[in-house]
Amino acid sequence: MALVGAGPGDPGLITVAGARLLEQADVVVYDRLANPALLKLAPPCAELINVGKQAGSHAMPQERINQVLVEQGRTGKRVVRLKGGDPFIFGRGGEEAEALVDAGLRFIVVPGVTSGVAAPAYAGIPVTHRDFTSSFTVVTGHEDPTKPDSSLDYAVLAKLDSVAFYMSIGNLARNSTALIAAGKAPSTPVAVIERGTWPGQRTIVGTLADIAAKVGAAAIRPPAMVLVGPTAGLHDKLNWFENRPLFGRRIVVTRTRQQASALSEGLADLGAEVIEAPTIRIEGPEDTAAVDAEFRRLGEYDFVVFTSANGVRLWAEWMRAIGLDGRALGQARLAAVGPATAAAMEELFLRPDVIPEQFVAESLVESFKALGDLTGKRFLLLRADIARAAVNEALTRLGAEVADVAIYRTLPADSLPAELADGRIDWVTFTSSSTVANFLALAPAGLAADLKSGATRAACIGPITAETFSQLAGREPDVVADEHTIAGLLQAISTHGGNRK
Repeated sequence: MALVGAGPGDPGLITVAGARLLEQADVVVYDRLANPALLKLAPPCAELINVGKQAGSHAMPQERINQVLVEQGRTGKRVVRLKGGDPFIFGRGGEEAEALVDAGLRFIVVPGVTSGVAAPAYAGIPVTHRDFTSSFTVVTGHEDPTKPDSSLDYAVLAKLDSVAFYMSIGNLARNSTALIAAGKAPSTPVAVIERGTWPGQRTIVGTLADIAAKVGAAAIRPPAMVLVGPTAGLHDKLNWFENRPLFGRRIVVTRTRQQASALSEGLADLGAEVIEAPTIRIEGPEDTAAVDAEFRRLGEYDFVVFTSANGVRLWAEWMRAIGLDGRALGQARLAAVGPATAAAMEELFLRPDVIPEQFVAESLVESFKALGDLTGKRFLLLRADIARAAVNEALTRLGAEVADVAIYRTLPADSLPAELADGRIDWVTFTSSSTVANFLALAPAGLAADLKSGATRAACIGPITAETFSQLAGREPDVVADEHTIAGLLQAISTHGGNRK
């Protein structure tokens, strides 16, 4: 059994030890404060048990959670209790650990980044600063309601430099009044950070005298961290997280789950809230015999052309399955349609001989023409079933002999995430014509209408995808990447995505 701190929200803040335990878990018992993205670290076969608790609505009382942990601990499985923040800082991890000890069960504790430090840091507020503070204190603003008296000594707290109040939004006015009554200056800076380290983070800065009114006017809701002290006034100067280019933007990634990570991570690093909505799924070809035959005579070709990273990955899997490796390529020269495809090849120690200057089919053909007369040269094209025939047709016109093999099928997804209908969507990214067609067919009616009207903006990776969007949406996309790569798409959205229409 492991009690693991999930950190305050940003999944990147989990510790290496915590991530490793999740990757090995048989059972994960988690709560609502742990980012659901962390559950993806667990093996697909792991059992996930939601014991989510939130203010005023306990899906499971603490006593029952303790019982669940004991029951799971007795199974002998590798159990991870994933808790928001740090298990032992206002996380009731101590009670859970006691229950395990009383049941005779062994456990370990993996500390997590606590929100009292992380939320201010993501709001550009150092909890200590040589010029302002010499101490940092954490207290709960929401004590056990059955206790007859508060254990908080406001006379002491009023003398301290920097104080973080956990779980205190409901008592903000009372706590502020008590600090002032105990001698704290009404002008003392206060910052309230809602959903600290999450994409939807909001920070309200005021003073002890007016912070409760400001928070009420802004409709701040839990979870939120309250920091009282002079460094709260540094928010405007040091606010790095909320000033990122795409902060506050909700952006949809339509790539397959296998391909989404690079684009999703890049958008998240720029501040966006990313919703992964794969519109296609990849499956093997229907005519497996034809593919098998071509792979067994790879060495007969002058050129083998890979047209996508998916094709490279599936080619490698197929070669392993039939007992072949890179030696089967013989003297064949290799071509990649673009840098992403080339990178996938180089992971297999295959260096492309040809990469076009522009990452489209037409430019690839021009690269071949530059090599000389292609008459009689034998080409093997490894592509998706729905790929354009432009390369095949152009090479044939130049006298080449072309074997055109669909190495995989691109099929529509069955559905899209329900959260696409929940709130505003600022951008939808498209990386192929099929993602455009499938998304518009599957998207909620309101979102599809917003895309067509321009209320939701569209970003396309290249001109072919842009042309498909124009045909199906009835308007031009808002941006098209100058470099037809994921990096180019990120750059285009970053440049144009900072302001909503």
